[in-house]
Amino acid sequence: MLKSFNYSFEIMRFTLFIAISLVAVFITVSSQSVKAQSATLKILDKKDVTEKKRMRDYGIEYGIFKTGTRNAITDVVGVKVGHVTLYDGKDMRTGVTAVLPHSDNLFRLKTPAAIYIGNGFGKLAGISQVQELGNIETPIVLTNTLSIAAGLDGIITYTLKNNDKVYSINGVVGETNDSGLNNILARYVTPEHVVLAIESATDGPVEEGVIGAGTGTVAFGWKGGIGTSSRVLPKDLGGYTVGVLVQSNYGGALEINGVEVGRLLGHYSFQKSVEAEAVTEEEQNGNGSCMIIVATDAPLDSRQLERVAKRAFMALAKTGSSAANGSGDYVIAFSNFRENLINSKEKVRTTKVLSNDEISPIFTATVEATAEALWNSLFAANTVSGERAGVPRTVEQIPVEKIVELLQKSNTQR
Repeated sequence: MLKSFNYSFEIMRFTLFIAISLVAVFITVSSQSVKAQSATLKILDKKDVTEKKRMRDYGIEYGIFKTGTRNAITDVVGVKVGHVTLYDGKDMRTGVTAVLPHSDNLFRLKTPAAIYIGNGFGKLAGISQVQELGNIETPIVLTNTLSIAAGLDGIITYTLKNNDKVYSINGVVGETNDSGLNNILARYVTPEHVVLAIESATDGPVEEGVIGAGTGTVAFGWKGGIGTSSRVLPKDLGGYTVGVLVQSNYGGALEINGVEVGRLLGHYSFQKSVEAEAVTEEEQNGNGSCMIIVATDAPLDSRQLERVAKRAFMALAKTGSSAANGSGDYVIAFSNFRENLINSKEKVRTTKVLSNDEISPIFTATVEATAEALWNSLFAANTVSGERAGVPRTVEQIPVEKIVELLQKSNTQR
């Protein structure tokens, strides 16, 4: 009887020990989970909300046409955007941004496209075949100047992975020089980063500012980056959508909504000659580059898309740029109108093309969306520290409060 009691007691003790242990484990795990959640929230909270605000978040509107739901290039149905950001240590400030024109196989269903060279001091890859054939057959990749080869390698890897018996691939890779903050000579971008940017692309909201290919860029002497915007035409003008994504890395005297912000703040190109010593080299010579990608669902052919691309370049002037000698300014425009996608198996194609008499509203929408995308790239960017040729350097975010004040004052006086 006593043995039985002792045996039962031991079982109870063992069971109780297990129960207590499980509770302890649960509390530990729960505690760790709470700590992890708190840490994540703390990281998110640490970012000043204004860092990721866009121009319209400050009550600054531009243009006559309405924006799309996201006010982004992904408002054009089917377009996807992916980023890979490389930001580590003292001098890694670079990345990759990929734009997919539609959600199907890009090589088998090629996209009508055109490229316009605003100022050709750049290294855009794939341009000659696009100009010759009028289409794009791969994702469009943006990165830094010395990572063009990695961009092409990544595109080729991605395309071969998704297609059999392909022996020629025309990858399209645009660039700007981010050596103002990034150790560009280290060539941190790899083909694997490019593939990751492509495969992670989504059709949702597009993150802007210090992200992807915009991580190390500088515009007007302030922090530039990735920006996007869109416009939707009224139904009686076709109801088409135009979306734009930019990589801003250029100079000039910043203008916003017609207000000479750069001049009024004493922060502009050629300031050394006009006034006193310029703060940065960008302000001295106005050099840099800008990549602009225009997407639309309007039924346009490559000839018309080149006309659209030319209008996007006009928006650079609205932001205060004169396309300086050392600025590589390119516009890639495409239409993913479903019936006009180019099936590589078709021997004869029938397409629908918008009448030239109906294209002017698209021109206007393109200028508006491009200008706002460029401004968004500045508003959404935050201050970044990095290195220029081994020398520590910090590039400040635009002085948002001062700019908003100037714009409000200007509106009052009008």
